[in-house]
Amino acid sequence: MSDLNIRKVLDNISNGNIRIPAFQRGFVWEPESVAFLMDSIYKGYPFGTIQLWRTKEQLSCEKKIGNFDIFNRDTDYPIDYVLDGQQRLTSIFGVFQTEMPISSEADNPFNIYFDLNIEDNSQDSQFLAFSDLDEVDKERHFPLNCLFDTVKYRNATEHFLDPETINKIDKLQEKFKEVSIPCQTLETNDKSKVAIVFERINRRGVELDTLQLLTAWTWSEEFDLQSKFEGLKQELEPYGFDSVGSNVDLLLKITSAVINNNSNTDELISLNGETVRNRFEEIRNGILGSIDFLKTNFHIESIKNLPYEHFLIPMSVFFSIEGNKQLRTDSIQYKKITSWFWKSSFNKRYASSTNKKINHDISEMVVLKNDAINSKIEQVPFGNVDKELFKEDMFAMNRVTSKAFILLLVQNNPKNLVSGSKISLSKVLKEYNKNEFHHIFPKSYLDGLGDDTKENDKNCLANYCILSKAENNLIRDDKPSKYYRKHMTNVSDDVFDSNFINKEAFIKDEFDLFIESRADSLMDKLNHIIAM
Repeated sequence: MSDLNIRKVLDNISNGNIRIPAFQRGFVWEPESVAFLMDSIYKGYPFGTIQLWRTKEQLSCEKKIGNFDIFNRDTDYPIDYVLDGQQRLTSIFGVFQTEMPISSEADNPFNIYFDLNIEDNSQDSQFLAFSDLDEVDKERHFPLNCLFDTVKYRNATEHFLDPETINKIDKLQEKFKEVSIPCQTLETNDKSKVAIVFERINRRGVELDTLQLLTAWTWSEEFDLQSKFEGLKQELEPYGFDSVGSNVDLLLKITSAVINNNSNTDELISLNGETVRNRFEEIRNGILGSIDFLKTNFHIESIKNLPYEHFLIPMSVFFSIEGNKQLRTDSIQYKKITSWFWKSSFNKRYASSTNKKINHDISEMVVLKNDAINSKIEQVPFGNVDKELFKEDMFAMNRVTSKAFILLLVQNNPKNLVSGSKISLSKVLKEYNKNEFHHIFPKSYLDGLGDDTKENDKNCLANYCILSKAENNLIRDDKPSKYYRKHMTNVSDDVFDSNFINKEAFIKDEFDLFIESRADSLMDKLNHIIAM
């Protein structure tokens, strides 16, 4: 622990030795907050410890000190980057510096004055911020920006004749010149340590923004990581995956997975910036290749369709490739990825121990990419999944098994249950809302039976199909046999087959038999597509 005085703060900032790293969030204090800090300093109240990071390596991307330009520095001296205390140091510099002009006085938050008429023991602040200098009373309001400039101080005090007032002003100057600002300095060139310290500091407020840190590490005049991610978002928008480009946590995990073969984003901070810049095209190609595979083979039209968005992490590792091209899968790779996808979805693979399982899958995707036969990516535990899942799991749009169930229905190219027409699956999956999915045995009909049919039986996966709201309104609370006679007499048997429906159980209104047979059909389909 060491202390700084205000003169040293002014000199170190002016000499370019105290700087603001790009991952800081900028100066945000209002003038009243600056005035309140001056009052705390004057009265000797604690105002926090400044945390600095001392390094010989200058960051490529830095922020201004408030609205002051970045100062040139002597390259022979180390740099002190501000990890905590930016608002306080910027306020102190802005109030007391006299060398740097302000672009606009109207936007200057540092016009702070000492009110000579308020007693020192007052609980009110003795310092005022003025946005309009015409409001300043020179006999009452004394400017702070002259306290460290001998000439300006003499000019500001020469019109005061009252000894008591002069004494009060001299005391004011003395207090600010003698104040000690507590400061802790971390001396290291290890960026991972800096990230840990910054994160721990910011747990008191806003969480660490790893993207801002990584952007600072990797920045060059030709490369800005945040801009790259924004460009990726725009590139994905036509495909319905633009939200991936906004999901910073997911993008950083993919970045780490492609570069480090590990989704732990903490390791990103220690990366060489050039590595990220040089391999960004691999990251981009990995994401685009994954999305193309999902759309082509599973009819996934949006990130909302994915049972787990984290599927994109190991898949992006597999599809990552250099240059302006796309990796193509062979038959073995295709089958293994397909089996892994369906097993992981229905077995809710990422519901627990997520990072461990993701990293395992990343490792297996690397093997699959280079030696497909020896990859075990498809050997996901699946023994506990059987037809009971379709009978017991309740349908809800955001549940993992419901999303997987919808995708399984789509694999059978279902036809509209009422009209028999072809369903626009891309439209259904892009819109992806509950108006596109309804009970086959209407819930209101089952409620009216008054039997022992439980709520989860009525709302189980096996009792749902793709059906628009308009056609569901035609069915209303009719039992299947009734709406079959009213609306479905011209519907062919392949409509039932495409929806995994046992026609006999359906038209006889035998709910239990219907659910049992549909669960069997759904499980048969699932077993077929995961078979190697």
